[in-house]
Amino acid sequence: MKIVAVIGSAFGSKSRVAVNYTMNKIKEVREDAEVEVIDFSEIQFPFADGREYFQHEGEVGIALKKIMEADGLIIGTPIFQASMPGTLKNLFDMLPVNAFQNKVAGMIVTAGSEKHFLIPEQQIRPVLSYMKANLVPNYVFITDQDIIRKEIKNPDIEFRLDRFVDDFFLLLDTYQTMIQQKEAEYDF
Repeated sequence: MKIVAVIGSAFGSKSRVAVNYTMNKIKEVREDAEVEVIDFSEIQFPFADGREYFQHEGEVGIALKKIMEADGLIIGTPIFQASMPGTLKNLFDMLPVNAFQNKVAGMIVTAGSEKHFLIPEQQIRPVLSYMKANLVPNYVFITDQDIIRKEIKNPDIEFRLDRFVDDFFLLLDTYQTMIQQKEAEYDF
């Protein structure tokens, strides 16, 4: 089972801290999970130029291929200027419209203000849905005071991230079972 997390910004640390906590939790609870983190601070993605994802080379091509091959996708992103970062939107633009078909996707979102708590619902969820993702119903929203000096200081955030992992795998396991049953009907 392949799980890919995308850290949707090239700068800032709070989303990175939350995603790393989550991926460590996944490794702890699911030994069958092969986890990978794609971090925009480590890979320089070009602007989307209309090429197919498989036409990209180097580390960008490898990252896009990993996303396409994943069973589950975790989007960890900050909210900037009441919107998703351009780097994350650019990634979505580099992938085909059905990139997330048969995948489960969930969101971990950080923001400087509680006033931005609906941005994931209004901007990120519709894109993931349009790209055919099966979405974890709840996302984790984290504000600046929850992570200080690259450490989660609010135990409720750890609880919610742990619960997110449970919900993510409940949906992923259920969905994969349904796919297997459907494929068995075709007797291939």
